Order: sequence, then C-alpha cells, then structure tokens
Amino acid sequence: MSGTEENLNEMLMMRREKLRELEEKGKSPFFIEKYNYTHHSTTIKDNFEELEEQTVSVAGRIMSRRGHGKVSFMDLQDSKGRIQLFVKMNAIGEEAYKDLNLLDLGDIVGVKGEVFKTKTGEVSIRTKEITLLTKSLQILPEKFHGLKDQDLRYRQRYVDLIVNPEVKETFILRSKIIKAVREYLDEREFLEVDTPILNTIAGGANARPFVTHHNTLDIDMYLRIANELYLKRLIVGGFEKVYEMGRMFRNEGMSHKHNPEFTNIELYQAYADYEDMMVLTEELVAYVAEKILGGTVIDYQGKEIDLTPPWRRLSMIDAIKEYTGVDFNTIDTDEEAIKIAKEKGLEIEAGMKRGHIISEMFEEFCEEYLVQPTFITHHPVEVSPLAKRNSDDPRLTNRFEAFINTWEIANAFSELNDPIDQKERFLEQAKQREAGDAEAHMMDMDFVNALEVGLPPTGGLGIGIDRLIIILTNQPTIRDVILFPTMKPINEEE
Repeated sequence: MSGTEENLNEMLMMRREKLRELEEKGKSPFFIEKYNYTHHSTTIKDNFEELEEQTVSVAGRIMSRRGHGKVSFMDLQDSKGRIQLFVKMNAIGEEAYKDLNLLDLGDIVGVKGEVFKTKTGEVSIRTKEITLLTKSLQILPEKFHGLKDQDLRYRQRYVDLIVNPEVKETFILRSKIIKAVREYLDEREFLEVDTPILNTIAGGANARPFVTHHNTLDIDMYLRIANELYLKRLIVGGFEKVYEMGRMFRNEGMSHKHNPEFTNIELYQAYADYEDMMVLTEELVAYVAEKILGGTVIDYQGKEIDLTPPWRRLSMIDAIKEYTGVDFNTIDTDEEAIKIAKEKGLEIEAGMKRGHIISEMFEEFCEEYLVQPTFITHHPVEVSPLAKRNSDDPRLTNRFEAFINTWEIANAFSELNDPIDQKERFLEQAKQREAGDAEAHMMDMDFVNALEVGLPPTGGLGIGIDRLIIILTNQPTIRDVILFPTMKPINEEE
C-alpha cells in the first residue's frame, strides 16, 4: 500500500472515529429527520439591507474552514450558492464550540444566526446555533486539484455537482430548455401524451433495440427506439396535435453525441406537411434560445451559430452536388450509383440501391459542412420507410433532417398514409432484416391496419433534445448534459 493510500485510509477512519464519538455523546446526526431553514445563501446576500441583524437559519454542506482560538470561519454551500459562517465560542457555548472539532469538510449542517457584514464587507451569518445533520464519511476533492477525471465525474455525478457548481448550472439550464419546449407546443394547442416504453415491436426508426422478456406473457419485448407509430395511431383516432417527450433506447454505439438512452420529442400535426414542420422546428429552436439565452446568435465551442429563422433549405441530392460535384439527378440506375460510390471509396454492402448510395454519400461527404442551421430535404425512399413520396420524383420522400454544428438534431416528414405502400415498405424492410440488417424496421400489421382505418395528411417531427441542449449550453459532449450517462461498470477493486 502506498503512503498516499495509507494517509487516505487514515483520514477516512478519522471521520468514522468522529462519528463514533458523536454517537457516544448521543449526538448522532443520523437520528435527525428534518431541519427548518428560512433562507438560502443567495437570498440573504441579495437582500442584505432588509435582513441585516435579522435572525435566519440556513442548511447546507461545509466546504471550507479556517480560524484559530475562539473564532472560526466556515463556508456553507446550499443549493443556491455559498455564504460565510462566523462562529465565536462565547456565542455558541464552549461545549458546542469544542464539538466543531468533530466536523469535517463535506458535513451537512443547519445554522441559525444573525446576518451581518464582516470588516472586509462579506455578507456572513453570526452563528448562534450549529447542528450537524449528516456526517460525511468520504473526502470531497477540493476545487482546484480535485474532480478533474472525466470518467469519475460521470460515475460520481453527486460529487461532481458538489465541487463543480458550474455543472449544476448546466442541468438547471437543461430543465429550463425542456420547460420552454413544452411551453412553445402547449401554447400552440399540442396535447402532451404518454405511449408505451415496452413494445412488442421495435418500430418508428431504423435502430437496434434492447430486448427484454415479460415472464407472465412469456414473450420478448423491446424498449422503444421511437414513439412514432403510437403517436400516429392517436392522429388516426382523432387527435389533431400530439407530442411526447421522453426516453428512447437504442442498442448502438456511444460517442460524444450518442448515449444508449436519450431524450427525444416527437410531435404530429394533422392536415400539415413537412414544410410546416420545418417552420415549426426553426421557430421552436429560436423561441427556446431567445427565452433561455436571450438571443438567437449563440457561441458553441468557439463557433458563432445563428439560429435565427429562416434556416437554409437544401435537398440531399443538391448537397451532394455542392460538396462532391456528383449529380445524382443524372444517375438513374443502381449500377451507376454503386460505381460512383466505389470510386469515392465507400464500402458497398449487399442489397444497396441508388437510394442507399445517395444517403451514404451525404453522410460521408456533406454533414461536416453543415455548421449553420440547415434543412436537408428529399431523402430516398430506401432510407425513409415511413415518409410520403415526393410527387415530382417518387424515388424521393418529403422528408427533412435539420443539422446544427454538423449534427442531425431533428428528423421530420410528411407522413406516409397510404396503407398499401406502407405494407410494401415494411415487407422490403423485413427482407433487409432477414439479410442481416438488425436495424431494419419490423413488420407492424396493426399499424398498417390503423392506416387502413385512415390517417389524415400529417406532418411529423422528432427532435433530439439532448443534442439541442448540448448546443444551447455550450457543452462538448452528450455526457455533460445527461445527469447519469451510461457507463461500463467497474469492479470494487478498481
């Protein structure tokens, strides 16, 4: 065992010894059930003139301590900020002052006292009573040399939030952003609904699902990869505007913009199309940015991004032509498309058609240029099994993806409401699954039945809430905007 480990273990044992001493005195903090505080730290500071020399009580964690003799200073951190405690032996009594030696950084206390300013002008509390509410048996990393390890920060988010207050601010912003998204939709008479998370068919997107088993029914079930098909059933049933925001689950890779469980919103509007969804998307994002950040021109990791509507609109084929010089308007056959793809160094898989090549070319060579908000429209039918065909070119669909900072943050289309076409596309997706594509769409005959009952012309939209929050909070990765991101477990020895 190293000297550092020995010292650490000794310090941890000292905390437990202090707890034992408190228990022997009948002062165990773990018997205390509640503490009535009157103010938060920032409220006291913001209203000093009104509260000067008034008695207040606060509760929070001890983050620093200094002093000598019969006077001590401590910094108490609550959910809003920090405030200094001024503690004199003759104010709290000799025994209580002696018990301060049993306190450690990280302990949670309740404090009662009078508000005043020190000679240096710092708003403080002249402590009259101090009550230990929780004994911390672990050692908090100190601010400047402490919790820097990113992996450890995500695993021990509770410590991260304590020692890195700016992290807490990010998650407060996250909550405000989500609230603003709901406000925008609620004000436009969208109805928030709940649909199943456990599905018998993983539908609504091309993605690999998580599989579980229902013991009573003795069937495999899937955590939802999307909530699209249920929401469209509600439009069939007569609702005109619906949305659901919640967790989706995809058994796929992890990266700075991917987490296996993530927050998504999907919304559907009867008698609307994908162009209406474009306007809704850009106006919703601008509304949220204006409300939360005070403007629509933002800084993201040193890049200025202008979210002001209208955003650029560019077809997928035109984007490929602009960034690669290849014009798929002049390439009509699968063979020609595959030849071009091979020349560009793309990997060709069995069963790929012209539409697949167009999609691959766009992803490989175009996305990196889409820093400013851009709508990419008219995706091929082969990669859009739920979107309505374009009347001018039935090989394409009336669909768009919205890109910001080169990332797809939204996906939308004029919803396919032709049950015959939908069934044929499901059958084609089923063939792809049989050929080994685990992300191909499953057959959903009940959804086909719903379309046969009749889905009105409908516009649908999905927005990746986490990615939007990454951009609006200026964070580098999705793990910085999810409180508890998915992590590989480590064993106790590690």
